[in-house]
Amino acid sequence: MSEIRRKLVIVGDGACGKTCLLIVFSKGTFPEVYVPTVFENYVADVEVDGKHVELALWDTAGQEDYDRLRPLSYPDSHVILICFSVDSPDSLDNVTSKWVSEVYHFCSGLPIILVGCKKDLRNNAAVIEELKKVHQKPVTYEEGKAVADQIGAYKYMECSA
Repeated sequence: MSEIRRKLVIVGDGACGKTCLLIVFSKGTFPEVYVPTVFENYVADVEVDGKHVELALWDTAGQEDYDRLRPLSYPDSHVILICFSVDSPDSLDNVTSKWVSEVYHFCSGLPIILVGCKKDLRNNAAVIEELKKVHQKPVTYEEGKAVADQIGAYKYMECSA
């Protein structure tokens, strides 16, 4: 039986939750310390429609310093996850102002899944208070879904790693 292998690349602003999402998904543990990613790869074995699939998960750097390196992760991809943080409306704005154009340029035609990370912080009093200071609020499910529809995403999902 031949093994099915798929490559998933995850992009989004720095510190929006990409690495935690991948580590919890692939290893089942939450990282205790934040270390900015340059490039990391993880592997997860999943079952889809009764078939074993090996998922190669490519984590990328969201910081602008890596804008020239990040495209090296795109070749041979099968699906792209664009992430933003529910506690950062600016990171959702960057989905349309930065991430989707980069993905369309390097991965035209691939399915995109938009993921709202850190959804547990949506109702966090401290987060709400901090955002209020800059006249912002946490991103709602409806706002995330609207952006997913706008960019033609295959699906919109939210999670807390």
